[in-house]
Amino acid sequence: MAKCIMIQGTMSGAGKSLLVTALCRIFREDGYRVAPFKSQNMALNSYITKDGLEMGRAQVAQAEAAGKEPDVRMNPILLKPTSDVGSQVIVNGRVLGTYRAGEYFKMKTTLIPDILHAYKSLASENDIIVIEGAGSPAEINLKADDIVNMGLAKLVDAPVLLVGDINPGGVFAQLYGTIALLEEDERARIAGTVINKFRGDVEILKPGLKMLEDLTRVPCLGVVPYTDADIDDEDSLSSRLLASSHEKVIDITVVRLPRISNFTDFAPLEEHPALGLRYVSRRDELGNPDMIILPGTKSTMADLRWLRESGLEALILKKADAGTPVLGVCGGYQMLGVSLKDPEGVESSQSSGVVGGCQMNGESIKDSEGVESIQLMSQEASYSSELPGMGLLPVSTTFTGEKCRSRVQGLVIGGPLEGVHLDGYEIHMGRTKQISGKGSSFIKLEDGRMDGCWCGNVFGTYLHGLFDTGELTDAIAEYLLERKGINPENFHAESRAEYRDRQYRKLAETVRESLDMKEIYRIIG
Repeated sequence: MAKCIMIQGTMSGAGKSLLVTALCRIFREDGYRVAPFKSQNMALNSYITKDGLEMGRAQVAQAEAAGKEPDVRMNPILLKPTSDVGSQVIVNGRVLGTYRAGEYFKMKTTLIPDILHAYKSLASENDIIVIEGAGSPAEINLKADDIVNMGLAKLVDAPVLLVGDINPGGVFAQLYGTIALLEEDERARIAGTVINKFRGDVEILKPGLKMLEDLTRVPCLGVVPYTDADIDDEDSLSSRLLASSHEKVIDITVVRLPRISNFTDFAPLEEHPALGLRYVSRRDELGNPDMIILPGTKSTMADLRWLRESGLEALILKKADAGTPVLGVCGGYQMLGVSLKDPEGVESSQSSGVVGGCQMNGESIKDSEGVESIQLMSQEASYSSELPGMGLLPVSTTFTGEKCRSRVQGLVIGGPLEGVHLDGYEIHMGRTKQISGKGSSFIKLEDGRMDGCWCGNVFGTYLHGLFDTGELTDAIAEYLLERKGINPENFHAESRAEYRDRQYRKLAETVRESLDMKEIYRIIG
């Protein structure tokens, strides 16, 4: 049976996911069989495994760092927020239902057998399990029946490293206050603290570290510097969503929808030396991009209304009419069609309430860092079961309660990207059909189905992860560069696999040099 160590944080965004990723890579480099584990993840960035099951994207990155195929056992419970007060609950990769927070709290302990079964199964196949907590273990209103922080640590007898984020300030108060709010038996589980995202001279910090150790009687096992390793982020706490400028020759804008999901789809574009990404949420931010992307969303109809009310829709339509390429992915593809229909009220259940701080077991999802530019419809806004789309593609979407989730491969069969091979996954509630002969199917899947639509300079697809292999990234770069009269041969992109591996090595090297790894191995036992 595997040994384990758990990474908990003083708050969401402290850097738990990245430290778990780094430790998975370090233990792998040291010759151990290692796997990540997070009992409950709250995220809108998800992934479909080879066996068609849904899990959080952060655990996918951790699995890659560990040299493992992503496995739903690494994240047995996934919460996908649908409103302020509720989430779609996914257990062992399958949708259990959509619950309000109060309903979920009442039933979550019934999921402990699922958590322990997944954990023990992983532990039987590995030497070390690196466990990630959620939010903070000191959310005193949520500690009863906890299944993701100290509650889980007790269930699997895990020693804990507590991580604090120095970047916003107050890291000593974060660490001391968190430890002070824990029960005595919980404090005894904390084997060390870690200060993360440090910039500057660590010598200036050392007197504070000594005082912190004296106050808490817990050793500080390291100060990790701020690193620019490019690793997939969790949801709305990602700095990617705040990127408003770049210095590359091709300008791609991604519309930062209020309920944006799977924005990790577009991270590979940023890796190309010619392609720069910006995220926009206001008319005055759009500018004159070389390409516009409408991403996935947890609530397509609600976010289309927001796009309309914000004035961005009219501007995007004007740009498309002038020839700017527009790509819609999943919910973004649905928006590009002629109409959206919801006869069963699937979308109304997804979008009731305003997206904001939705606290479940200490982990919070915020509306893209609370940026004021995102103004959402009020809870009292009337809901209509039918909505006109943007009209850029001749397709119509009807929402159903059945969720489509599958791994797929395909070939682009139309437009300037024809001939590109894709390896991605579907996660959506709607079914989209072409309603006229003006457009053409975009992708032919290996099972014979057609996916998406293209019409002139507008493209739409249901496939997430479409850029992961790098082939479509290269094709889009070539297409956009040639449109601007720039020779694509002047830009040489690193392979996606090499780039990802280099980032994991970079992160692991930084963390290994910063932490007392000898002491961490002793703690693990």
